[in-house]
Amino acid sequence: MADETEIQAAAPAAAAPGAEGQGERRGARGGRGRGGGGGNDRGGGRGRDGNRGRRDDRNKNPEDQGEELIEKLVHINRVSKTVKGGKRFGFAALVVVGDGKGRSGFGHGKAREVPEAISKATAAAKKAMIRVPLKEGRTLHHDGKGHFGAGRVSVRTAPPGTGIIAGGPMRAIFESLGVHDVVTKSVGTSNPYNMIRATFEALKEQTSPKSVSQRRGKKIADLLGRGGVSSQAAEAEAAAIAE
Repeated sequence: MADETEIQAAAPAAAAPGAEGQGERRGARGGRGRGGGGGNDRGGGRGRDGNRGRRDDRNKNPEDQGEELIEKLVHINRVSKTVKGGKRFGFAALVVVGDGKGRSGFGHGKAREVPEAISKATAAAKKAMIRVPLKEGRTLHHDGKGHFGAGRVSVRTAPPGTGIIAGGPMRAIFESLGVHDVVTKSVGTSNPYNMIRATFEALKEQTSPKSVSQRRGKKIADLLGRGGVSSQAAEAEAAAIAE
């Protein structure tokens, strides 16, 4: 009897190490599983970030990808906000952006530091870019006027070699737009914000013979042939027109 009791008492003791080993192995496997799950979560997080990056790339304007934009800083103003402890100073930036091929836009941004304000204004300008038809890729198709608030501007087409006759904010717009010959005049306010808005109002009204012919259902040569111009000269000019 004593021998059987000793054998029964020793049996659980002998089985205990095996159980502990199995428990440790299960724990190790569980730890690896949790670690693997954590790794998968981290990998999933990277995957989600990567997907977000790809979605952002897809949402971008295709015309903005792979091209260099011309950025012009027009104006920087220091602004202040009165708070309980005193005044909090910041900066407001006005930026004009264009591709030099007929697309341009403007934007403004505010921040506590100048570089951040410029980056915000640049991002806003890229989102607000418009396309303006250009004659021979160097000047406007026709004269135009625009006004915003107290600012009134007039823009006129010019022959080759004229250059950009404009000052201040308006020059930045035409340089970023890709215009080489233009004559402008600003009357009224000298506020750069209103001058730029008035200039863009004038540019939005620009049309090309090609768009007018499509809208009216006529040929470009028929539109250009008016005013005593010969048909051959009108056809040659129509063939040379490019937006």
